[in-house]
Amino acid sequence: MTAKKVTLEDKFAQFSDHWAPRIVARYNDNEIRLVKVGGEFIWHCHEDTDELFLILDGTLDMEFRDRTEVLEAGELIVIPRGVEHRPCARHGEVKLLLIDPKDMPNTGDQKSATLAIDI
Repeated sequence: MTAKKVTLEDKFAQFSDHWAPRIVARYNDNEIRLVKVGGEFIWHCHEDTDELFLILDGTLDMEFRDRTEVLEAGELIVIPRGVEHRPCARHGEVKLLLIDPKDMPNTGDQKSATLAIDI
């Protein structure tokens, strides 16, 4: 296997749909995913793993049942396992980088998840 660089801008240019993660790299048992988001996602939680969101472009509201954290480009948040949350992009499209365990559904539940695909 060979190490290859990934240019995030080039990868983002390959898709336009929202809330549909794209896998751009893998390491150990993790996937590096890019996603474009717009509007509100669903309330959900991940019972077995933490979730990392790195905001690359735009403003993301991360809602919790008791508060909202506003995240700007260059900021990240780690959602602890079992914590219900809802990401929202109310001010235009947001570009995110996610680091998730291999094959983790983006909603924490395979039945409601959008399958992450390799690009």
